[in-house]
Amino acid sequence: MVFWDIVRVFFPKVVLVALALFAFRLVVLTLLEKRNPAHVLVYREVLPKDILVTFVIGFGVFPISNFLNRWIAYEPELPRLVMELPLAIRIVLYLLIGDLGHYWVHRLMHTRHFWRTHKWHHAPTYMYWLAGVRASVTQVTLVNLPYIAAGAFLAFSPWWIFWAIILKNTAQNDFMHFNRWWGNRWLEWFIVTPRYHHIHHSDNPDHYNSNLAALFPIWDHLFGTYVDPDTVQKPLRFGIGESVPPIRLFIGI
Repeated sequence: MVFWDIVRVFFPKVVLVALALFAFRLVVLTLLEKRNPAHVLVYREVLPKDILVTFVIGFGVFPISNFLNRWIAYEPELPRLVMELPLAIRIVLYLLIGDLGHYWVHRLMHTRHFWRTHKWHHAPTYMYWLAGVRASVTQVTLVNLPYIAAGAFLAFSPWWIFWAIILKNTAQNDFMHFNRWWGNRWLEWFIVTPRYHHIHHSDNPDHYNSNLAALFPIWDHLFGTYVDPDTVQKPLRFGIGESVPPIRLFIGI
């Protein structure tokens, strides 16, 4: 299986790159946020805890989810005609199909029976670039499924594709949770912005099932889950309003 061969070869290097990248993000993104934050946040109170959470995710959640995905994920074998398409087109197809699948998995996790898989992600009562790192084993395993399937479009691609995806995923997650009220209606037809995604984390019941898209907001427009950030009153508040044992948050049960 091509996907798992790539993971096995690159995983040790990914750990080293991730540590270096984290140090860079910690300094640069925190300084950028502190210049004009969207929400009041005392960084010295949340950063130590969230750094610990980051290591739990990287060395606990991800390896376990990777193991589970090996057993349940589906990797289609695409026709030769598709694989002969230019790499740029195959990258676009990977992004569109993976992101569409992510939208529906995300929407599923906001239903009554699957909400526990997603609680940890919504547990923080604050919002900034590192707040979005939380994800249970169950959540990561489910979200991986559409991307592994869509990864068939990238089979036999250049080596740098793997690194590009890692950097894209990291930047995307940091940006959408960024503690700045960035974005506008024009831009939000094309990409999820911080102010767009912050609404999704709001503890207002009217926002629980809104702005579910991860990268392309078009899915919210098409499937009726879009809330215009210009119509939302600030300041927003965040959190799930309950205390859940950490082990349950970690597993997602």
